[in-house]
Amino acid sequence: MKIDAIVLAGGRGSRMKSHTPKQYLELMGKPMLYYSLKAFEESFIDNVILVCNEGEEDHCRKDIVIKYGLNKVNKIVAGGRERFDSVYNGLMASDGCDYVYIHDGARPLISQYILDRCQHYVEKYRAAVAAHPAGDTIKLEDGNRFIASTPDRDKVWLMETPQVFEYGLARSAYEKLMASRDRLKDAGVHITDDTMVIKMFENVDAYLVEDKYCNIKVTRPEDMIVAEAMLESGDEL
Repeated sequence: MKIDAIVLAGGRGSRMKSHTPKQYLELMGKPMLYYSLKAFEESFIDNVILVCNEGEEDHCRKDIVIKYGLNKVNKIVAGGRERFDSVYNGLMASDGCDYVYIHDGARPLISQYILDRCQHYVEKYRAAVAAHPAGDTIKLEDGNRFIASTPDRDKVWLMETPQVFEYGLARSAYEKLMASRDRLKDAGVHITDDTMVIKMFENVDAYLVEDKYCNIKVTRPEDMIVAEAMLESGDEL
């Protein structure tokens, strides 16, 4: 069995209020992206495909992959305009595998626990996603900032990454997405994660794998403080 991981590092991080893309900001003296790649390096994953902004390939190769001895990163490819373009480029760069993990490089606190659990469930259900139950009451608005409805919070889950699929399933779904992108754009459909693509084009539902650890996505300056505190605490990641 062969397992690949696609790590997405193509964001600009405008909400970080920094001229440096957030994936390269330092956490405890190392680029944030390093921690996601390190998690896969130390796991059962066979190969990692790193997807970065166009023109940053050499920087990622020399200053992260080679510098920190991340030997499982066997390909570095340029991303695209949208997140789904970057995922597609990563899938196309794979030499083929049984399962593929898709992970945001801005989630540096990914644990070995969630990698293991996702693998267990993807083998049973073809698609699995790290997630956690919503702890707060959720409101849906009517488009004008007034509350329209209150969904049952016991059935609301917040999506994370990794999102894990049979490789053939993911590749087929993304090929169909790319062929339909203009039609979807005209219809006002916004693709926000990989499970949405798999459901839309292959009608396969992903199993929700509860993440017991702090797998936050770093998007704002205050998130950096939380992430660094978690790394310093030495809690299991």
